[in-house]
Amino acid sequence: MQLVSLQRGKSPAEAPASEMSATALAGVIACIGELDFATRGLERLNQALCLGWWSVYQLFDQGPPVMHLSASFGVADGTLESWQAYRSGLYRRDRTFAEAKDVLDGSGQALMHWHAHEMPAPQRAQIYTRHRLRERVSLIHADAQGLLAVNVYRHEAHPRFNDGEVDLLRALGLPLLACVRRHLQDVAACAKAAPADESGSVLDGLPRREREVCERLLRGWTHEGVAADLCLSPATVKTYRDRAFERLGIHHRNELFARAIGRFTKR
Repeated sequence: MQLVSLQRGKSPAEAPASEMSATALAGVIACIGELDFATRGLERLNQALCLGWWSVYQLFDQGPPVMHLSASFGVADGTLESWQAYRSGLYRRDRTFAEAKDVLDGSGQALMHWHAHEMPAPQRAQIYTRHRLRERVSLIHADAQGLLAVNVYRHEAHPRFNDGEVDLLRALGLPLLACVRRHLQDVAACAKAAPADESGSVLDGLPRREREVCERLLRGWTHEGVAADLCLSPATVKTYRDRAFERLGIHHRNELFARAIGRFTKR
């Protein structure tokens, strides 16, 4: 396991600053606030280095973690199944973030690099071995809310991360964390926005499950992320979504955003 702090204004001298990495980061920035941020963001990162999966989730001292987004690129997408296994109980025994919590002490950013064989046995078996994952690099932001982890994974089909690639991720760490946090803030603001009238929230009056699904869609979550968080299948999530949309008289997620912010454009 490797743990290094990310400090503003200080990137490793050996980090390979390249036109490809700048282009990749610019591409991620361009996706902020978009419904397909997870998929397109990972595609853009693959312009700089090979990544099979990524996931963004929040860890808390008390209570279960929350998945914000995930996607795969070029390999089978097991992010939903893995998250369901993790949230169903593996997170209670996951000590892979413990050292970062101690080092950051409630504030700051860090990078952690783990190989599959270093993972706790249940987590290794149910996630890494099952889905042929080789390594994980986590970019971590700690604050009063807990830990926000931006995780990128390499599959067995990929080579191991070399030192230059880890240095590149370290150099990209702060701006990439900033992009993800800005995206989450944007979709959260959109979710909270509602017409300022006596009718209240656009979701008022929906049955509980339909409301829960729509709330998460408004945060920019994928159907798979919603399914994992609510312990449902993606097909069931889409059923609740369709029922809610029918009640609201809409057909697309963009229309749900428009209703939530009281206008017909998302941004």
